[in-house]
Amino acid sequence: MVGVLASLLVAGRVFEVVMWHRDAGRDPEPGRRVGGWQIHCTGRGSPAVLLEAGLGDGLVEWRRVQPAVAEFARVCSYDRAGYGWSDEGVYPRTSARIGEELHGLLRSAGEHGPFVVVGHSAGGYHVRVFHGKYASEVVGMVLVDAVQEDQYKLLPGWEGIARPVKERYRGQARWAWLEVEFGILRLRLWMEGIGAPYALLQSKFFRTRWSELEQMEVSAEQARAAGGLGGKPLIVVTGEREALRGWKEVQSRLAGLSTDSKWVVLADSGHDVPADRPDAVVAAIREVVAKAAK
Repeated sequence: MVGVLASLLVAGRVFEVVMWHRDAGRDPEPGRRVGGWQIHCTGRGSPAVLLEAGLGDGLVEWRRVQPAVAEFARVCSYDRAGYGWSDEGVYPRTSARIGEELHGLLRSAGEHGPFVVVGHSAGGYHVRVFHGKYASEVVGMVLVDAVQEDQYKLLPGWEGIARPVKERYRGQARWAWLEVEFGILRLRLWMEGIGAPYALLQSKFFRTRWSELEQMEVSAEQARAAGGLGGKPLIVVTGEREALRGWKEVQSRLAGLSTDSKWVVLADSGHDVPADRPDAVVAAIREVVAKAAK
């Protein structure tokens, strides 16, 4: 019995390696490798735009936004350490660590400020901490349905919503490597009729996503400590459809981070605004870039 199981695991591992290389060659991500990171920069102009994705997302989240922004500005997206084509990073995954890594990546890639930083969802903490650390290099900000540090007390029943997600992500981080490495996850997704995205077929993805979620309240306090933007232009874009009760209060507090802010509420968008209303995200970026360039 042990021999049969071992043979199945070996066969599953060989299958997964073959399929992984096939996927990587057939559908490579745009951009280039710099050190251990994948970064994708297009367009020309100053200030440049930095796109920071939400929890569990990489540069592909911006596929409907970046081409339009590249028509009027230099714009960069990237895979945070542990996601997509980037190498696994140092733990724990806090906004402070992510901001430092992004700054180093930009220098290594030869990308220079000033920057307009754009953060979706959990990426909102990351860009705010980035601004706190490197304020002289940031001239504007767009927050896209971003998290806010007071949401843990403002959103009714937040812990009841977050707890099952945390438990699921923790379990996946512990055991996904087994499912991934031996082709079990790919087979299960196939049997469920789910296309197997490249990101989900890497065990580092599950470990990284869990660490970012586990450290979310630490990152929240790092964002709080980063302070506001002063008079730098800020646009907050909020998806209203299916929003949690109390979410508008959370978003209004984000708008208070700058004395030159604007709040855009989209009735026809859910939380995934870059996919639901990429045009609104592009319009907000265009407006902040134009203000910052004056």
